Amino acid sequence: MPDRLRAVSSTFRSSWSRVRASRVPAAITASRWPRLLAVLLVGLAGGLVGLLLGGRVETAVGPTDVSLALRPAWSGGTIVRIPPLGALHLDTHWGPVALEARVTALRPESARSLIEGNGDLSDITDQITDQLRHGVMILLLRATALAVVVALLAGLLVFRSWRRALLGTGAAVAGLVSLALLFWTTFNPQAIAEPRYTGLLANAPQVVGDARSIVERFSAYRAQLARLVGNVSKLYSVTSTLPTYEPDPSTIRVLHVSDIHLNPAAWSVIRSVSTQFKVNMIIDSGDLTDHGSRPEDRFADEIESLKVPYVFIRGNHDARGTQRAVDRQKNAVVLDDTVQEIEGLRVYGVGDPRYTPDKTTRDDDVGAEQLRARGAQLAAKLRASGTVPDLAIVHDPHEAAGFSGTTPLILSGHTHQRSTTILPTGTRLFVQGSTGGAGMRGLEKEQPTPIELSILYFSRTDHRLQGWDDLRLGGLGLTSAQIERHLEPRPDRTISPSPPATPTVSPSFPSLPPSEWPTTTPLSPRPSRQGG
Repeated sequence: MPDRLRAVSSTFRSSWSRVRASRVPAAITASRWPRLLAVLLVGLAGGLVGLLLGGRVETAVGPTDVSLALRPAWSGGTIVRIPPLGALHLDTHWGPVALEARVTALRPESARSLIEGNGDLSDITDQITDQLRHGVMILLLRATALAVVVALLAGLLVFRSWRRALLGTGAAVAGLVSLALLFWTTFNPQAIAEPRYTGLLANAPQVVGDARSIVERFSAYRAQLARLVGNVSKLYSVTSTLPTYEPDPSTIRVLHVSDIHLNPAAWSVIRSVSTQFKVNMIIDSGDLTDHGSRPEDRFADEIESLKVPYVFIRGNHDARGTQRAVDRQKNAVVLDDTVQEIEGLRVYGVGDPRYTPDKTTRDDDVGAEQLRARGAQLAAKLRASGTVPDLAIVHDPHEAAGFSGTTPLILSGHTHQRSTTILPTGTRLFVQGSTGGAGMRGLEKEQPTPIELSILYFSRTDHRLQGWDDLRLGGLGLTSAQIERHLEPRPDRTISPSPPATPTVSPSFPSLPPSEWPTTTPLSPRPSRQGG
């Protein structure tokens, strides 16, 4: 009996062993695949992190220092950034990684040698090409090496196993090879013929020539490219000698435009500059339209796309209908003998009393004394109310002079020529040029009227002007660009009010008698209207 029990027990144990042996491999197999997937994912993630961390290098390209970097991107491509001009986007390849090149500094001596030198342009271009190729090679070698190292370290840290770490590193290497194959198969050599420009580089096609001819005549393009590099070098040579005032987050940035005169190209420039300089508001000192007619009212619809407060006063070419068309825009703030606090600044504005759409606004001194007297009257009324604005906006500089001593800064336009001066009272009068190149009037002279606009920097503490950047673009048919930095020499200077003007004779205007002057409204500030 015991022998039979022993035999049955032995048979049972052998059967159970066979069952366990048949099930264990399945269990091992079931747990192996998720673990293998985890190892591969950790390796790929580590490789990508290492690729992005190592994909950074500074290299000399001609007279500039260029930062090359690999960036994560859904659609790949190449981005060339030239602050503050803008950026060039090229669809060179497809993939999760893009190449970004940014001009970070200029070496003035090298730039001067390039500009003044008499060397062959093709030699200069060959030098720049070789330097750029060398920088890209260093970038790729560093990125690949760090991708492998980070993938290995990630595997060791997560799994504490050399075998699994090496397996994850192999996955990272396979991923790098896949990226290289993807770049190779999707590389588009024609991408240079189809660039996208943003910022002030929107005029770049006029600088480098027609895209089709660039592809067909690459040697000619190389010469044009060398000249373009020279032009950019000249721009940076100028900016490198400017004062060192650097606007910080505590600065209020204001874009001052004027005399657009129905030029649609002005909106593109305003939009690019306001975005690049991150302005808090835009101030338009009048003459948005040319004749103030009802069909021109639709021109104001572009204001809403600017997404920041757009402060407007009426110029002598703007009708009441123009003013109403602007006021209908969500982000518009229309001032007409009113004060309003906008983005922290207390702003006063008044529209021009004249409506002279068929008269030239240049070299026109008719009504200068009457305008100055009217400005003095409005300034006296402003002082009597106890209101001290941080700045005033008046279209005509003659009328603006009447506000001398009432406010630290007066913005105006009308003359189509930019100028600025500190009046005897300490008030700065800033006259803006034409942001629209004076419209059709810009073609009356031998040289087109330039497009001019300025970025004003105010302190958030005392609301006083600290400095400004003057931007000047060549008029119709020209491609020049100039940026000048200016500092306010004494931003905290004392403003001494001038004696109030009390003219004995009411000022009058040939085109608009006193009885038809725009009626004034109380000087109580309205709630700020934000852009959206």
